[in-house]
Amino acid sequence: MKPLKIGDLTIKIPIIQGGMGVGISLSGLASAVANEGGVGVISSAGLGLLYPKFSKDYFKASIYGLREEIRKARAKSQGVIGVNIMVAMNNFADMARTSIAEKIDIIFSGAGLPLDLPSFLTKESRTKLVPIVSSARALKVICEKWKNGYDYLPDAVVVEGPKAGGHLGYKSDQIDDEHYALETILPEVVAQARFYEEKYGKPIPVIAAGGLYTGEDIYRITQLGASGVQLGSRFVTTEECDADRAFKQTYIDSRKEDIRIIASPVGMPGRAISDDFIREVAEGKKRPKRCAFHCIRTCDYRKSPYCIMLALYNAARGNLRNGYAFAGANAYMADKITTVRETISSLVSEFSRKAAELKNRG
Repeated sequence: MKPLKIGDLTIKIPIIQGGMGVGISLSGLASAVANEGGVGVISSAGLGLLYPKFSKDYFKASIYGLREEIRKARAKSQGVIGVNIMVAMNNFADMARTSIAEKIDIIFSGAGLPLDLPSFLTKESRTKLVPIVSSARALKVICEKWKNGYDYLPDAVVVEGPKAGGHLGYKSDQIDDEHYALETILPEVVAQARFYEEKYGKPIPVIAAGGLYTGEDIYRITQLGASGVQLGSRFVTTEECDADRAFKQTYIDSRKEDIRIIASPVGMPGRAISDDFIREVAEGKKRPKRCAFHCIRTCDYRKSPYCIMLALYNAARGNLRNGYAFAGANAYMADKITTVRETISSLVSEFSRKAAELKNRG
């Protein structure tokens, strides 16, 4: 594997650990991945639930929680640490400002187009900005907006295909359409990134994501132009993952047919491991009485079958009776809990074997 460069950052192992909320990827997982040469990513989603003692105000508690998680990760690692911030969150601006003030290395931002993200940078900021897109068109819109409005271009871009876990940037009828497969859209995004690189002289490496699970997957996708990859599900079944062991066990126990597309209350399709909670939602047995958080702009609790924030929080804490696990399309491949070191070593070995196999064959 070739190192990945994002601005003046050099990532020895070109693997970004995907940001997984609520409480799945915090300082524990992020610092462990960073220590192995990859990019560890803290999810900013739902931190107000994890730090309720600081403030009864969800948004104030979220700021405190993000600051604490970044500082904890820094205390455990000298590696590259990022934060994932969803555009759809009502506290997007607070999370961006806090991350930059804490000198986070990278902000990854998706679940919408982060059109004003550069506005939060200061003259002293060294934080890199990396949008998450699902098409070349989205990257073009971002580049034009950022360049014209802020004289800034993305430091890298993540292109996420429809096999990802969690919320997906696709319509339901696009998820299984080969025209929207990662293998189809990746070269298009790479070409769009190259256009801006050549026009303005700034490298924009493309990071592929969505359903990638093995070192062979990484080798295959890098042959299509990706400079790095983002993996989420593969890191869930590690000792260092911040989720409860029961959450991790749902991955190990799952079968391919258990992983399905659901309709999320936030108005996007999502990929999750089916369980009793999801089945009860489908039967109309769940209904929130109020909204305690107002966390997502597109979520209307009066029309929602359940509170997604509480469902994800419960699951992360091991209460799968009242929640469920988001997961990528290949999460069922997990068969045991390992360490982050073992996981990355395995990915590198799988990558190398595939490269050697094809070289010998050629």
